[in-house]
Amino acid sequence: MSKNVRIHNKTDKPNNIIEKENNVFFECEAIQKQLPKYLRSYFIYLKSNVLPMTRSAYLHDILFFFNYLVFESGITKASIPTDVKVEELNEITAMDINIFLDYCRKYTVESKETIVVYQNGNRTLARKRSSVSVLFKQLYRDGLLKENITDGFDPIRVPKTGENEIKALQDDEVMIMLDSVTNGEGLTEHEKSYWEKTKLRDKAILVLFLTYGLRLSELQQLNISSFNFNRGEFKIYRKRGKESMMPLNKSVSLVIDDYVTVERPNEEKIVEGNEDALFLSLQGKRLTERSIRELVKKYTSIALKTSRRAGYSPHKLRATAATSLIGRGNSIYDVQALLDHEQVTTTQLYAKHKQNVKRDLVKDMEWELERKESKE
Repeated sequence: MSKNVRIHNKTDKPNNIIEKENNVFFECEAIQKQLPKYLRSYFIYLKSNVLPMTRSAYLHDILFFFNYLVFESGITKASIPTDVKVEELNEITAMDINIFLDYCRKYTVESKETIVVYQNGNRTLARKRSSVSVLFKQLYRDGLLKENITDGFDPIRVPKTGENEIKALQDDEVMIMLDSVTNGEGLTEHEKSYWEKTKLRDKAILVLFLTYGLRLSELQQLNISSFNFNRGEFKIYRKRGKESMMPLNKSVSLVIDDYVTVERPNEEKIVEGNEDALFLSLQGKRLTERSIRELVKKYTSIALKTSRRAGYSPHKLRATAATSLIGRGNSIYDVQALLDHEQVTTTQLYAKHKQNVKRDLVKDMEWELERKESKE
């Protein structure tokens, strides 16, 4: 039986932010208990050197690796991951790791009723490779492994920064999307029955994404208390625990005010503990990241004239904000600050969308053709 977790918060962070951080922490602690105790220094390394969500992803990868050793490889005699001996890890070769990575490309998980086929792309494989590589390096530094075998791990190529085309809505598609959420155009009759109750909420969500390029988690964690309309600003919590104040413009203030005063549920309809949450479900609970992702895919699919499944994710609206801001002539460095990119090179990727603008500009600068025409 699990115990209730009570938050005793003496920081200036809202409880929902602390709760989310705690959930990741407890998830990581639970995974660590399923792994051998001699990995303790690896656990400490992750806790000290990577972001919480990265730590969680790495630990999931390592648990998957140890389950593979126990149930798939024949390398260990252990029946559960915690019983895998360090002496058995010493017998693992680089080739064994490469076989594991190849296994990760496509594998099946069977239950009584279903067989689920999992297929991973190179980005996921590269992360799994990194997780295992860091583990083996740490165990070698600790003197638990006789040699460092990581140099023999096969490289996994992932697209270089800028190789993949950036997917973002064009300005005319943004307008189609906003018309849809305003008027219900393009929605099915079933979707319209929900839209009637949530259109102001949905519009506020889309406008916030488009204006600030917020990350999904940043928007989902917004509270009523995040906003100071007198000062014309609101606070968000970035990755790495950073706080950032964002200025309100008239459009954002308008759509937030419309939603809060007209459509947001009254306090008696809000589930206890969700009173401060800005965006609420029809059940009176904080809207989940999954629900936000689905509503974004719905409205973007209408703008793109494609299926709901092919609609864009919230991250594509972040790209839309970036390309639109740069396309309007704003400084790349200013856009970097707004979007919280660590490196300006990330922001520069969105500047590639200005190439069409350049092409349009030079169309009107036909010096040689104009010279010839003037002589004829």
